[in-house]
Amino acid sequence: MRHVEPTVELLARPSINWDAMKKYLGEVGGETWADRVEPADSPDGEDLVEFAGRMCYRSWEPGLNPNVSRVRTDSAAYLGNVISSQHGSVLEHANYTFVLHNVSRVLTHELVRHRAGCAYSQESLRYVRLEEVPFWFPDWAREDEELMSRCLAVLDTLEEHQKWLAEHFGLDEEGVNFSHKKHMTSFMRRFAPEGLGTGIVYTANLRSLRHVIEMRTAPGAEEEIRLVFGKIAEIMKAEAPAIFADYSVEDGAWLPGTRKA
Repeated sequence: MRHVEPTVELLARPSINWDAMKKYLGEVGGETWADRVEPADSPDGEDLVEFAGRMCYRSWEPGLNPNVSRVRTDSAAYLGNVISSQHGSVLEHANYTFVLHNVSRVLTHELVRHRAGCAYSQESLRYVRLEEVPFWFPDWAREDEELMSRCLAVLDTLEEHQKWLAEHFGLDEEGVNFSHKKHMTSFMRRFAPEGLGTGIVYTANLRSLRHVIEMRTAPGAEEEIRLVFGKIAEIMKAEAPAIFADYSVEDGAWLPGTRKA
């Protein structure tokens, strides 16, 4: 057994093709918005959300839409109004991709319940053979000596059983075809604990992230998923500060000032 800590890395964020965007803006009269926003070095994810919102009302500048008499020129104020007015659909254009490493299948089974605006690719134990059992213990469990002694004994037995199964099925013998390995590895995963450290690639749009961060950092959420989504929330606060400006943090729980439907 190897003790591991869940980690989160941001793999991908929105990137705007400004030439294409300016071509469109030139046709609808929004060049001044691009001239103001592009040099500001604001996050592309936020610029994309602002672009989508302004397109809905043609609010690039006063006069383009006679129904709009006032146009916000400060991007942070504009995005704050998007959040407060619950114009959630424009948040769906900006997607972020994370790799969650050394997280348990307890976490991934809960995470994949969030379907709207999300995509997942998880390490498959039908193909990936276990040679060890990476495992995360919360601090309170590690402080309990008797508990840890019993838990580690169970995990050592499961780890040894994986090694015995591989030898018993001859998976490393010369000439063993991949189909046989896959068949046997699929059987072997049945003896892997739910708490086994694994990996998953997680993509979500801003609207979904706001919802899941609130749900999964709440006091009643499972403690590992609270830990992981606290890390995701910190990343997103840096990535899209205007979108997450309404959040407050209380005892690890991220609370939005405006909730999204």
